[in-house]
Amino acid sequence: MSSAYSISPDFNNTLPQLESPLMVVMLQGWIDASSAAATAMEALVSETGATQLLEFDADTFVDYRARRPMMELRDGVNTKLEWSVPKLFLGKDKNGKSVVLLTGPEPDSRWQHFAATVGSLAQQLGVRRMLGLGAYPVATPHTRAVQLSCTSPNSELVATLPYLKSSLDVPAGMEAALEHAMHSVGIPSLGLWAQVPHYVASMAYPAAAAALLGAVSDSGDIEIDISGLLEQATIQRERLDSLVRNNPEHAAMLTQLEQVFDEAHSGNGQLTTGFGGVPLPSGDELAAELEQFLREHRSDS
Repeated sequence: MSSAYSISPDFNNTLPQLESPLMVVMLQGWIDASSAAATAMEALVSETGATQLLEFDADTFVDYRARRPMMELRDGVNTKLEWSVPKLFLGKDKNGKSVVLLTGPEPDSRWQHFAATVGSLAQQLGVRRMLGLGAYPVATPHTRAVQLSCTSPNSELVATLPYLKSSLDVPAGMEAALEHAMHSVGIPSLGLWAQVPHYVASMAYPAAAAALLGAVSDSGDIEIDISGLLEQATIQRERLDSLVRNNPEHAAMLTQLEQVFDEAHSGNGQLTTGFGGVPLPSGDELAAELEQFLREHRSDS
């Protein structure tokens, strides 16, 4: 067993033999607008009945000054320390297919060692595909379906996917490093990214989490119940619609966002950054009003 991780006693300190499991990755610390990816991972852990398979070594991957352990103090007694480390969980979908879930914080150091270790674990577990989850804010309306973009080192895989493909240079998270680690050992890897309306990026947006899980089901060939997230998304959509209807300025912004979105996705136009010269509220301004509206709604209900 590697010193980089310790296997749970529930598995007799031994990696189990699995039948072509899917691996899903969501490591906190990089972009996750509305915590959509974290919400999707929480749903995956719950829906698959996942139990902890192993945890990675804190001394190897954690900077304690940046990520201090949590002390449990009871009547002056220091009962335990909870270390914040990446962990690997094992669950099953509704049809009994094995799912390996990598979650927790990104490692603070030794990224290449971490990525290689996860790649080796994936080989030993027989992982057939890795899917990474993320979400980022864009100028898109909440009245349209959540769009997904994808990343992968495998150009042939990307060409087969129905998701948006971008060309740009951006700082990378650990998920991107894991894509390459998997690719180097022959395991197909894919990053799935939900586009979140910029004006709701600081609050929960269950529609994005549901879209990510739908893509996990499609691309990972597993079955996950997302009905709860869809119900939450419907409720939030009604609240957002109510707020926008009551504010002409917000309604104007939404109309412009819808027009740009529809043109970009109709094949008849290109997405532009302009909004026809119409003065619109900033995403921060609208987000502040949305948060106030939702707080008032909760207090009234």
